[in-house]
Amino acid sequence: MTEVTRIRRPAPPFDRRSAVAKVQASEDAWNTRDPWMVSLGFSVDAVWRHRDIFITGRDEIVDFLIAKWRREHYYALRKELWAFDDNRLAVRFQYEWHDEDGQWWRSYGNELWEFDEQRLNRRREGSINDVRITDAQRRIFGPRSREERGIAFPLQ
Repeated sequence: MTEVTRIRRPAPPFDRRSAVAKVQASEDAWNTRDPWMVSLGFSVDAVWRHRDIFITGRDEIVDFLIAKWRREHYYALRKELWAFDDNRLAVRFQYEWHDEDGQWWRSYGNELWEFDEQRLNRRREGSINDVRITDAQRRIFGPRSREERGIAFPLQ
């Protein structure tokens, strides 16, 4: 099966169960910090808005993610389904990381996703805010365990 015709599960139209599974699959992929693997969830011509950056296509997604994870050390993410409808999902997320100086940050955000006919994410809009935290305030220590899946992550 070619990249264009490959069906990525779970796929739209979404119901609650498949939408939650899609969000968890995305969280799992992002927590690998593998830009190429993450990019395969997106169409070759996907369009992103990430904060104030606009990105088009998988090549730019990979370049962006390589640079992101060079800056954001020990990145660990939690995502949660907010809403869904047919081929669209709304997601809230939090991730923690530290910069080159060792300062820890928690980044809060919301994403809007839209999927194409091949069931790949063709549009991602991300709004994100960073909050300075101390090492003692950290709550995310790597990928989610099996026992934690499906449990909402607290806002603070």
